[in-house]
Amino acid sequence: MLARSNFTKSRRLLTTMTTLAQTKEMFRSADAVCFDVDSTVIREEGIDELAKFCGVGDAVTEMTRKAMGGSVSFKTALTERLSIIRCSREQVNKLITDHPPQLTPGIKELVERLQRHGVKVFLISGGFRCIVEHVATQLNIPLGHVYANRLKFYFNGEYAGFDEMQPTAESGGKGRVISMLKEKYGFEKVVMIGDGATDMEACPPANAFIGFGGNVIRPQVKEKSLWYVTNFGELLKELEKI
Repeated sequence: MLARSNFTKSRRLLTTMTTLAQTKEMFRSADAVCFDVDSTVIREEGIDELAKFCGVGDAVTEMTRKAMGGSVSFKTALTERLSIIRCSREQVNKLITDHPPQLTPGIKELVERLQRHGVKVFLISGGFRCIVEHVATQLNIPLGHVYANRLKFYFNGEYAGFDEMQPTAESGGKGRVISMLKEKYGFEKVVMIGDGATDMEACPPANAFIGFGGNVIRPQVKEKSLWYVTNFGELLKELEKI
């Protein structure tokens, strides 16, 4: 019985190692790499930073944690958080000016290396397009490669909700974006990289998922990721094998 148990464990380990090797190979040969933004490409959660800036940080942070952990639907969490924040256009613009998003160390080099190899890079975020576009510009990623949520404002600049028709506004949205990218560009190998449950659930249709824990570790994502990294240097090192 003990021998059989050890044999089963060995087979499981071998399967995991094989799948890890396949994930790394998929990354090295990808047609496109899609990055989550909050706590992945940038060090912070954009919506939490906006909440702090508007003076309601504590009330929103816990909702973000639940949304990232997958315990509530993303759309529900987004709606509830924004109903508390109710940011104006002026507040959003001032946040970007006074507290611009901080890039995660190594991301600029990684994006440059991928683009140099002819890999298309996309940002797929449950955050806000106005912030994500600022990040994309820093990384020389075309704005047409940005998929994120859009805030809506009245003519006087007051908060008017968000565009609920965007695929990134609900759970499963990132996967729908990847399916659309495959159809639009004919990609055969797409890799998704991110820290949260909404990133992990995008595989499939993504051909591989890489969990990222360089800014925050989500236990569920770490446990279920075939390849989990804590800094972008690990991915840069893998690209050196090309």
